[in-house]
Amino acid sequence: MDFSPVLTGFTVAFEWQNILFCLLGVTVGMLIGVLPGLGPAATIAILLPITYNLEPTAAVIMLAGIFYGAQYGGTITSVLLRLPGEASTVVTALDGHALARRGEAGPALGIAAIASFIGGTASIILLTFIAPALAGVALAFGPAEYTVLALIGIFLVGTLGNGSIIKSAAAAAAGLLLAIVGLDPILGTPRFTFGTDQLADGIDFTIVAMGLFGVGEILYNLEHRNRPDKPVPSFGRAIPGRLHWLQSRLAILRGSVTGFVLGILPGGGATMASLVAYAVEKRTAKDPSRFGKGAVEGVAGPESANNAAATSSFIPLLTLGIPANATMAVLFGALMLQGITPGPGLMTDHPDVFWGVVNSMYLGNILLLVLSIPLIGLFVRMLKVRPGILAPITVVITMIGTYSIRNNAFDMLLVIGLGLLGYGMRKLGFEPGPFVLAFVLGSLLEASFRRSMRIFGGDVTEFVQQPVSATLVAILVVTVIVVPLLRRVRTRQTTGAEEAGVRAD
Repeated sequence: MDFSPVLTGFTVAFEWQNILFCLLGVTVGMLIGVLPGLGPAATIAILLPITYNLEPTAAVIMLAGIFYGAQYGGTITSVLLRLPGEASTVVTALDGHALARRGEAGPALGIAAIASFIGGTASIILLTFIAPALAGVALAFGPAEYTVLALIGIFLVGTLGNGSIIKSAAAAAAGLLLAIVGLDPILGTPRFTFGTDQLADGIDFTIVAMGLFGVGEILYNLEHRNRPDKPVPSFGRAIPGRLHWLQSRLAILRGSVTGFVLGILPGGGATMASLVAYAVEKRTAKDPSRFGKGAVEGVAGPESANNAAATSSFIPLLTLGIPANATMAVLFGALMLQGITPGPGLMTDHPDVFWGVVNSMYLGNILLLVLSIPLIGLFVRMLKVRPGILAPITVVITMIGTYSIRNNAFDMLLVIGLGLLGYGMRKLGFEPGPFVLAFVLGSLLEASFRRSMRIFGGDVTEFVQQPVSATLVAILVVTVIVVPLLRRVRTRQTTGAEEAGVRAD
């Protein structure tokens, strides 16, 4: 590999104006992540007119900073308020908020910041060395492979619930049902729209997340406001202690690798990466019951994974011209506006842009870490605001963010309705996590499966005759059937040995 373009990229990335735009991007991204509803894709789209008069490299560096900066910004509200700012931080809310409620908000956000930095930086290093080779792997993924990948995610959703597996499965099924609202992806016919054009485009993820996690959580908490007040969680030091490091170090490593691999694949991305990383940590833990109650691995794994995926998702965009997600599609448009066509020729035709953007991510991750750690104290002070004040402010922010997506008041009504549903789920012991994440994966599953059936002529056995999809099917079987059976057998053997020991005594 010729490293001269890489070194030239460092020269470009460390020009003072590019450093300034990188700082601006990650700062805006973190703030956007804190503000639920707007999201990096919408923010980048809004800022596109500003980039017309900028140099191509500076423009893309700033827009890229917004994208990966938003990944950590969404973590802040997930940990403090159990209000995910981004889809990729939904699973972080499960253990992050539990840590905050027991007075460890500082270490939770500290671990999240450091895991994000390590995951993002590791992904950049891997991107630099093996991007050309790994980019070709994405071409092997067709509808069949995406179908199995989505199925793996759907089955892993059941690991997110802290209570009954049946309740988790029921919540996931409801999420899948909601995902089919709108126009049929193949035939274009309306489904479950109840005769209104407002639902023709389906329901945006932000509406679902803000309703179930935002409004639903607020209603549930306000119900308990007349009960004796719980002590305000203490901040704790932002730098994680030795125990936190020991518990999270392997989770960060596994999450970084998982995020990098899934970020390359269109349809995978940060959300899928965080979900898989959480499921891996829960399945490999000696005591899975800790998850959902404040396991630091449940923060470290997903956070390293979603930032690694955010970085590696640039591989298919820059090397193949294939956007891996909505934000990458907007960045694709930004490059086209600058007269640059993403694809195989980008590294040779515009090496300054390619390597300048890639190497700017090293600086961006450092800036994000430097900014986030000192600001943790400011964000954690939000917990000390009385619920009677914080609740209406949160609702207003949620509604503004929701309305800004499509400038549609109907979306605000949907958020309220889903908030009532989320409140009811909490009261009845159903976890909203499986619902929301099944909703995210549902669209990918349906569209990919139906396209696969058309390609295969309705023959389901073709899924195990294609090399890549067959490998994924094997992983699905091992993960969903073999591993749980082995764990159950081991549990029974352990229980039987303990009972035998009791009888012998």
